[in-house]
Amino acid sequence: MPNHYIGVDIGSLTVKVVLIDDDLKIIGQGKERTGYSGRIIAQKLIENVLAKSGLTTQNVRTTVATGYGRVTFSSDREVSEITCQAKGISHLFPSARTVIDIGGQDSKVIKLFPNGKVADFTMNDKCAAGTGRFLEVMASALEVDWQEISELVSASKNPTKISSFCTVFAESEIISQVSAGELKADILAGVCDSVASRVASMSRRTGLEPDIVFTGGVAHNDGVVKALAKQLDFSLLISQEPVITAALGAALIAREIKT
Repeated sequence: MPNHYIGVDIGSLTVKVVLIDDDLKIIGQGKERTGYSGRIIAQKLIENVLAKSGLTTQNVRTTVATGYGRVTFSSDREVSEITCQAKGISHLFPSARTVIDIGGQDSKVIKLFPNGKVADFTMNDKCAAGTGRFLEVMASALEVDWQEISELVSASKNPTKISSFCTVFAESEIISQVSAGELKADILAGVCDSVASRVASMSRRTGLEPDIVFTGGVAHNDGVVKALAKQLDFSLLISQEPVITAALGAALIAREIKT
C-alpha cells in the first residue's frame, strides 16, 4: 500500500486536516471548530478522515502540524503557518506571487518567490480588525448568521461607513446605525468594506504582485472578496476549499520529510 501523509492546521477558530498520498492526491480532508481543545479535535478529525479513507495510523508515514495550536499536537514536525500557506498555495496556483490570508484571529499577506518560497510577509495578529472574528462580532450584533452575510451584502445599495477599526468601538458604531434606521444589508456591506480596507492597507505595505490568491475562511465571504478586489484593483484567485490550504501545505511538507 502506498504511503500517506497528514497535514494538521490547528487554528484559533477551526481545525483542518488534509490527507495526501505519494502522488500528491488529496485522499481525505476534514474541518471542525477548535473548541476548548484543538488537540483533541485534531485527533478526532484524523481518525475520521483515515476511517473514511479505509486507512489507519499505520498507513501514515509522516504528520506535520501548523497553526496556533501546533505546539500542543504530537507530530513529526511543527512548521509555521506562513511556510505552510506558501507551500499549499504554490501547489494549487504555481503562478501565485502574493497570498492574502484572512483567518479567524489574524490576517497575513505573503509575498512569494517564483519557486513558491516565502520572500516576505506582513501579519496582523494583535487586533481583530481585518479578521474573521471582526465579521463574526458584527454579524452577531446584527443577529445575522455568518452564512447570510454574502446574500445580504449583495442586496446593499448604500453601504454605511464604519469609521472605527477597533472591534469594540465598531460594534457600538453599528448598533448606533441600527438605531438610526440603517438597513442590515448596508451596514454589513460597510463591515465588509472595513475589513477589506484594513487588509488592503497591509497588502500595499507588503507589496502586491499578481497573481494574487485570497485564502482563509473569509475567502468564502463574497462581500469581502468583492470589496477587497475593488480596493486593490486586482482580480483574486480563490481555491475551492480556501480554508484548508495551510493544512494542505503541511501535508505536502510531510511528504518531503519522509521520516
